[in-house]
Amino acid sequence: MGRVVWLLIAVIFVLVVVAGATSGVSAWRDARARRARQTLLNVLQPVALENCDLARFGSAYDGGYLLCANLFANLKVAYSYGIGPNDDWGCDLATRYQVPVHQYDCFDPARPSCSTGQTIFHDECVGAQATTVDGRAFNTLAQQLAIHGDQGVIVKMDVEGAEWASLAATPEAVLDRIDQLPMEMHGYDAAMILPVVEKLKRTFYIVNLHFNNRACDEEAAPLPARAYQVLLVNKRLGVLGGRPATPSPLNAPDVPTLPECR
Repeated sequence: MGRVVWLLIAVIFVLVVVAGATSGVSAWRDARARRARQTLLNVLQPVALENCDLARFGSAYDGGYLLCANLFANLKVAYSYGIGPNDDWGCDLATRYQVPVHQYDCFDPARPSCSTGQTIFHDECVGAQATTVDGRAFNTLAQQLAIHGDQGVIVKMDVEGAEWASLAATPEAVLDRIDQLPMEMHGYDAAMILPVVEKLKRTFYIVNLHFNNRACDEEAAPLPARAYQVLLVNKRLGVLGGRPATPSPLNAPDVPTLPECR
C-alpha cells in the first residue's frame, strides 16, 4: 500500500512539473509573438511628407482609400486588385483622371460597371506565379503590369491575404514603377509579413495607416486589428517632412455603425 501511495505521489509530482514547464513554454511563446507584433506595428508607422495632399478616393467607408492627390502628374494607368460587386475606387480614378483602370478578380463573378470612366475587368487574380488553381487564373503583378502598362502607375490591392506571396515574388524594379500603392494588408503572424513590409519600405514611404474596424481583434494586440489599410508612396515622388505624422481625418470606419478599433 505504501508503495502505491509513493508511486501516486511521484506521478503527481511529474505531472505538476510537466504542466509548469508547458505553461512556461506557452508564456514564452506568447511573449515572443507579442514582441513580433509590436515590431510589425513599429515598422508600419507612417511618416509625414511635405508634398502630399491627401484625398479620399472611392467610397466614404469600406472601399475608400487615401492617395496623395497632387502626385498624379504622371498617371497613365491604374490597377485595382480585389473587386467584389463594385469598384468605387477604380471608377473614381477613371472618372476624375480619364485613365484606364484594370480590374482584377477571379473569385467574385460580378462585373462592376463604371458609366463615367474606362474600366477593364480581368477574370484573373494576382499571385506569386502564373498558374491555374481550381479553374481560377492567376498571374504575377510583374506580368500584369507589363501587359497593360507599367509607367505612371497607381495600384490598389485588397486581396484577402494573397498580397504577401504576390509582393514577395515581385522584383523591386517592378515595384519602383508604381507611384502610389494603397492597399489593405491582412494578418500579422505569417513569417513572410514583416520581410515583405520591410521590402516595400525600401521603395515606398508609408504615409497613412488605418485599421479596419470589421477586423478588430484583441488577440492581435498591440495591433488593434488583423486587417489594416496603408498608403505607400514611391520615394521617387515623396519628400519627407520635418514634422511627425498624425492620423488623417479622412480615414473613416469600414463599417460606419461600428466604433473604430482601439
